[in-house]
Amino acid sequence: METRATRLGLSLWALLVIAFLWIPLLIMAVYAFNSSNVQSWPIPGFTTRWFAVAWHDEEVRAALGLSLRAGSAATAIALVLGSLAAFGLNRFRFFGQSAFSFLLVLPIALPGIITGMALNSFFVFWGIDLSLWTIVVGHATFCVVIVYNNVLARLRRTSGSFFEASADLGADGWQTFRYVTFPAVRTAIVAGALLAFALSFDEIVVTFFTAGSQNTLPLLIFGFIRQGQQLPVVNAIALAVILVTAIPVYVAQRLTSDIGAVARSGAAAEQSTQA
Repeated sequence: METRATRLGLSLWALLVIAFLWIPLLIMAVYAFNSSNVQSWPIPGFTTRWFAVAWHDEEVRAALGLSLRAGSAATAIALVLGSLAAFGLNRFRFFGQSAFSFLLVLPIALPGIITGMALNSFFVFWGIDLSLWTIVVGHATFCVVIVYNNVLARLRRTSGSFFEASADLGADGWQTFRYVTFPAVRTAIVAGALLAFALSFDEIVVTFFTAGSQNTLPLLIFGFIRQGQQLPVVNAIALAVILVTAIPVYVAQRLTSDIGAVARSGAAAEQSTQA
């Protein structure tokens, strides 16, 4: 039986976890408005000039543009490959299906440094120069899994009675996909795309091995911190990245929150059919 003490204890524990996650981010956010070049506490005053300095820095803008291009291209590839793989594995049964699914999701479970080293060896073996497209291929290896997992989870939670009812009413495969399957999974596809873009945008380990001499925004920030240079500008950039990353993650969370509704509506439909 849940007591008042249990509820208070769980609430306190949840607050401690949230504080553990957010206090470092809040400290960095405050440093982004530090009026001094020296990162010390307490800060002597507040200013917003580091955001202007970061925005007018050509190196920062070039790195931001490269990150946006790489993230967009990797997300587009992931949308096509991840969605097709999810539809195929959910629709058909074949020998080795479990092994195929395992091999598909394994790259996201591997340490990024292993994936990066493997991709670098692959590109060097085939004599491929490191460029924007090698970054895109590297990011697509884990973005595909994000989209695949989102779409497959939604398909498995969507009642099969919808598809059976469509077939009973005379719809062919394309019509069933257009009017039943796609509306059921479209929010999962969008959510997977947003999450994939967010992961690609701030990826640093795989990018380090596939970018060559190019700098994405995370690589640029890493270089500044390693050299101990422009720390106030780095804090301002990092705060902007947090805000940019938080938006697609929040939207993705909202879009996937209707999974339960889909499952419930499916169960209700099945019960009404049986009745």
